[in-house]
Amino acid sequence: MKLSKFITIAILFMSVSTAFAQQLPQFTQYMFNTISINPAYAGSRETLSIVGLHRSQWVGLEGGPETQTLSVHTPLRNENMGLGISFINDKLGYENFSYLYADYSYTIKVDETTKLAFGLKGGFTHYTLDEDLLNDPSVVNDPFFNDVSNRWSPNVGAGLYLHSNRWYVGLSTPRILNTDYNKGRNGSVDYVALERISYYVTGGYVFDLSETTKLKPSVLLKATNGAPLSFDASANFLFNEKFWIGGAYRVNQHAAAIGGIADFQVSKQLRVGYAYEYPLSDIRPYTSGTHEVLLMFEVFKSKRIKSPRYF
Repeated sequence: MKLSKFITIAILFMSVSTAFAQQLPQFTQYMFNTISINPAYAGSRETLSIVGLHRSQWVGLEGGPETQTLSVHTPLRNENMGLGISFINDKLGYENFSYLYADYSYTIKVDETTKLAFGLKGGFTHYTLDEDLLNDPSVVNDPFFNDVSNRWSPNVGAGLYLHSNRWYVGLSTPRILNTDYNKGRNGSVDYVALERISYYVTGGYVFDLSETTKLKPSVLLKATNGAPLSFDASANFLFNEKFWIGGAYRVNQHAAAIGGIADFQVSKQLRVGYAYEYPLSDIRPYTSGTHEVLLMFEVFKSKRIKSPRYF
């Protein structure tokens, strides 16, 4: 049996007697993909913003995670409100998660330079197992695998986003509800939850180092019920308002990784980004690392944008 299939089956069988804590994927370029975890970010860039990202994790390891995201968000005519929609496709071995969620934000002015946004998120998570696994002779007659596969689950989230042109702090929980698979079942399998509640704290600041150079450190702290605490830190230099370059570090109880980030503002509307991440855990002999590609496209029709957007 292939390694990825073995891992998937092992995870599912361990989940028979315990809750399976599926988590949203994390990204090296999380600071440019904030709406995927915080609905209060919707409309905060003051224009129509479209962000696409592809992540290939642990390249070279069969069954390594692959993730694609697409998000669109914009302020409304009432500048206090923002709307967005985000889609995440996350594949881990023979497991597939699809997230389709809508976002709403309402912003109030705290003072002349600071705003506080409140956000709500709602949508569905779809969970499936690959046909290759379901048709494998070792599991084809086991009703458990067909029973947990191909399920749609509604969920909601909420967030706060306090920001100015130079700094931001965010607090969010993008999935509030646990998904209980005991409902409507015969009780023979104690499979409690597909998703568990995660809490995110984010923050960043832009420092002027010179007339042409800026430094933007940012952090992300993630806490999930039943999973290790995860901490991300990054620092990026911005040159001439065009080119970002920097490094990143992620650590949790079981693993750590380092990475590099480079983003280029091709035009006022288009930004292209790339990130590379290398694991520092026991998995590193089996992979050449993780790659991320990001595209951001924005439509600037409004005259209300008075300064560059750094996050």
